[in-house]
Amino acid sequence: MIEHIKGTIQTTIKDNFDVSDITVEEPKRGLADLAIPLFPFAKQWKKSPKAIYDSFYGHLEPIADIESIEFSNGFMNLFLKRAPLSHRILTDVVIRDHGYGSVEPDQSKTVVIDYSSPNIAKSFSVGHLRSTVIGNALKKIYEKQGYRVVGINHLGDWGTQFGKMIVAYQKWGSKEAIRRAPIEELQALYVKFHDAAEQDPSLDQKARDALLKLEEKDPDYLELWQWFKDESLREFMSMYDLLGVTFDTYDGESFYNDKMDDVVRELGDQKLLQIDQGATIVDLGEDMPPALIKRSDGGTLYMTRDLAALLYRHRTYAFDSILYVVGNEQQLHFKQLKAISRLMGYDFDIEHINFGLVLIDGKKMSTRKGKNKKLRDVIDRAIDEAGKAISGKNPELGSKDEIAKAVAIGAIIFNDLKNERHLDIDFDLDHMLKFEGQTGPYIQYSSVRIESILREHEIDLDTMDPSFYEQDTYFEIIKQISQFPTIITRAREHNAPSVIARYVLSLAQSFNRFYGNQRILIDDPSHLQANLLFIKAIQIVLNEGLRLLGMKALKEM
Repeated sequence: MIEHIKGTIQTTIKDNFDVSDITVEEPKRGLADLAIPLFPFAKQWKKSPKAIYDSFYGHLEPIADIESIEFSNGFMNLFLKRAPLSHRILTDVVIRDHGYGSVEPDQSKTVVIDYSSPNIAKSFSVGHLRSTVIGNALKKIYEKQGYRVVGINHLGDWGTQFGKMIVAYQKWGSKEAIRRAPIEELQALYVKFHDAAEQDPSLDQKARDALLKLEEKDPDYLELWQWFKDESLREFMSMYDLLGVTFDTYDGESFYNDKMDDVVRELGDQKLLQIDQGATIVDLGEDMPPALIKRSDGGTLYMTRDLAALLYRHRTYAFDSILYVVGNEQQLHFKQLKAISRLMGYDFDIEHINFGLVLIDGKKMSTRKGKNKKLRDVIDRAIDEAGKAISGKNPELGSKDEIAKAVAIGAIIFNDLKNERHLDIDFDLDHMLKFEGQTGPYIQYSSVRIESILREHEIDLDTMDPSFYEQDTYFEIIKQISQFPTIITRAREHNAPSVIARYVLSLAQSFNRFYGNQRILIDDPSHLQANLLFIKAIQIVLNEGLRLLGMKALKEM
């Protein structure tokens, strides 16, 4: 609502004066509720700031939510009718509940989000976490903003790594060992292949030959590939269930095997293909390296497959935009994908949602060198540690296991999403599980603290007195609450879940300062009810912010 008031002020001035842009600020506590810096107009119109103030005053003074207006040091300070405005904001939040900040669904707006996309025959590692949780949060944010969202898990179930897996299995594998521990054994074979290939480079060519046989539908090779895929999917699905992550389709790279010839044919028909040292390429000019479409042996590459996927997704979902949640290191690939699609005559809105690495002890993980951490092992340890901490705080608590799981997974997710996504993040489990500081458990506990108060008291809107909200200690937080819809929009516009993560952290901090300095349960019924409505609105926004991040709000912990 405060954003609406700002918009009304801006529109009123634009309608009555020759201005293209006007800033309405929220100054520091105590100075004013809103303020307009007048210096830019004074410079432009060659008038004093006070003269500008006098010109604006008569147009702004009638706005219903403005209590008074003052001139101070070149600013037009506006004071709002805090009590009725606060009452409207808080009751709107409580009435709309988890729908607060939502935009009415508009099925004409469709966004496709490609996220997670792990490689088959490898353990779901900590390194897979970023694409998974960033993509899942973006899916929820876009849905909150009224979009039709298609979440795609583009499984890495094809490519040279499968040639390597097949060669490794043929040379060193054991069917019995894989049946006992599928992913562990397949990953060990993958690591062994890379170690051996450093001594015997001919293995790499054998892997390429194996992939070619797969593409030629050799039945024995296809049977091995399907076995590897089925075993991997079982592990992946258990991880997604644990994380609470969902997808609308799991069409992976292999799904596009029969769709690439059409892409190559279309590129050829448009005279975009060239032969360079036996390989088929698309020349992208001086600013970008050429894109490889086919190897000299006729084998396809990621670009061919991604082009086929892009065209299929547009035909199938008629998207307005498509987001690829993939690491920083793939920036060139997606620049090339955009460039080729434009050369083909398509005007797709393609966005690479890039992100940094997950570092453990400051070092990058690597599956091929065996330096990786299985996410399942990390989560199990986190659940165990969270359970111990919860038992220490609340030994009589029921449902400890489920609560420990929600705290542990929430801690891991929040540690990722509180950071700007393009930055590398350090995976420090001990730090992220703390109940104080910039952590997920801190926010969950803030909501639980409110729940413990509300559990014993009912809100009665007829009894409450909104005049208490005129105090800065209340109104500053009410302004924060009113920002939530704008925060969601900003997170969507920048494809940045961190905007919401930092917001809910700030709101939790504001509540805990209020809780530490103010009595909430007091004898005066009208003041008590004002407090209950106030903290209920805070809890609703905290919980909805957590949901958008993919975290669970709790009632006790």
